[in-house]
Amino acid sequence: MAKETNVDQTGREVLVLLGGAGDLALRMLLPSLYFLEVDRLLPHDLRIIGLARHDHTADSYRKLVREQLGKRATVEESAWNRLAARLDYLSVDITKEEGAKALADKVGPHGDLVVYFALSPSLYGSVCTALQSAGLTGPKTRLVLEKPIGKDFASSCVINGAVGAVVDESQIFRIDHYLGKETVQNLTALRFGNVLFEPLWDNKHIDHVQITIAETEKVGERWPYYDEYGALRDMLQNHLLQLLCLVAMEAPSGFDPDAVRDEKVKVLRSLRPFTKANVAHDTVRGQYVAGVVEGTAREGYLEEVGKPSKTETFVAMKVDIDNWRWAGVPFFLRTGKNLPDRRTQIVVQFKPVPHNIFGSAAQAETKANRLVIDLQPDEDISLTVMTKRPGLSEEGMRLQSLPLSLAMSAAGSRRRIAYEKLLLDVFRGDRTLFVRRDEVEQAWKFVDGVSAAWAEAKIEPAPYAAGTWGPHSATALISPQGRAWNE
Repeated sequence: MAKETNVDQTGREVLVLLGGAGDLALRMLLPSLYFLEVDRLLPHDLRIIGLARHDHTADSYRKLVREQLGKRATVEESAWNRLAARLDYLSVDITKEEGAKALADKVGPHGDLVVYFALSPSLYGSVCTALQSAGLTGPKTRLVLEKPIGKDFASSCVINGAVGAVVDESQIFRIDHYLGKETVQNLTALRFGNVLFEPLWDNKHIDHVQITIAETEKVGERWPYYDEYGALRDMLQNHLLQLLCLVAMEAPSGFDPDAVRDEKVKVLRSLRPFTKANVAHDTVRGQYVAGVVEGTAREGYLEEVGKPSKTETFVAMKVDIDNWRWAGVPFFLRTGKNLPDRRTQIVVQFKPVPHNIFGSAAQAETKANRLVIDLQPDEDISLTVMTKRPGLSEEGMRLQSLPLSLAMSAAGSRRRIAYEKLLLDVFRGDRTLFVRRDEVEQAWKFVDGVSAAWAEAKIEPAPYAAGTWGPHSATALISPQGRAWNE
């Protein structure tokens, strides 16, 4: 087992993982740091301090981390030994001033300090106050915040205000891990690195866009949190709206943090708000009841939580973007628990060709081009194109649609954890893939409008059986003009 060395700590970069013994740290963050170590991408002098209330020594913490890594991958001992030499642990209550002072003593003289908040956002304010009292919020400090930043616009402002009171906005890195996925970044490269797509990326050529985040998991032990937030606040406010922004935004002036995020905010400001008049027609709110998922019987949400609840576990909506590029192009968003497949997918459905030249036999075979961007479980980008069907026919040329793969992963290559890219960007100080305060708050304004419209129109969750694609009204939401969900 690696032991702490006597290397001079002065000037070393330090990463502090608040909640360092929790699920996110052990399942995602520390494996990401290990893989960065394998690739020798960590800052050479980086120290890592796990902090939590759990009673660990530095050695027992390293043992715990090693066990968790073994569940995810075959561990390279040389890389593990390098990572273990960086690891330390501190057991304190970081919301208290004395806990922050103990952390300051553990950190000691240092260079850049990164503090990762793998904690409940309700603790962010008290933790920031404690860190400031201990002198840990100087100009070389970067604070990394996990979502959700609040549960509505008002609480988001409180949390952002508390964090912004101790550090500058340029020192805050708000994470949405979807933005670290290779395929999400590839979407930006696809749009703005090629002359092929951007001229077609508008209401003249695109019929509609679908964005789906489907989960086969039930709510389970997360129900105390989930029952307070629901699918709208837990998933749509951040992941779905971020993906929508990347699809819909204008070309930024450059690939730098503010230029990219300026364009995303413009999209959020252009979202048509929901009202009592349109919320029943253009949104679907659902809650799962007993059913079967992947061959396993599942109980209903109310049985899981053990009390009456009007929390939605499924939400779908037709979103309109009121600007010149997207006027008249509906964006269909949906997300839910206990669905048939685990899938995160963006579908860009192009309009059909304006005139068929191949005769009546080919008429039924002609399909409009479709760009499908899969984020999980597999990452891929494919474009459906029309080609000639091989062979001869008395009826003239026959057509078929074939997918053209644009982003097949290399055979045998490891699929990276999204947090690897984001942690690397934090160390480099690159905020391009992180969410700015006005983005968060603008998204909450939109979501608060949906909630208010639901309340005013008295929209309650409709039941859907676990293992199905939500309430029947979700199909009716997209079916006008012959559209259908990509299933």
